[in-house]
Amino acid sequence: MNDWKSSSVVIRHEVGLHARPSVKLTKLAKTFASTIQISGSPEGPWIDAKSIVKVMAMKAKQDSTLYLRASGGDAASAVDALRGLVERDFDEDAAHAASG
Repeated sequence: MNDWKSSSVVIRHEVGLHARPSVKLTKLAKTFASTIQISGSPEGPWIDAKSIVKVMAMKAKQDSTLYLRASGGDAASAVDALRGLVERDFDEDAAHAASG
């Protein structure tokens, strides 16, 4: 499992990687067969992106960089999808605009 596909993305969500964003990230990660890990640093520690408890415990803040890596048959697709979710502000822009 040394063939990691990796990327990074800045978290712009106003509350960072907390409850709703964490749930969305882990649900998306679980749709892929690959091992997927995230970190707040390029050196780690790396945590399982499919574990809601571990992702929420990370407490990544707004404007912090989230490092992504995946290993497996659909690794590149997994990294691209997760990066896209974060770039789209966890698909919450429309919800925030409607409520505020």
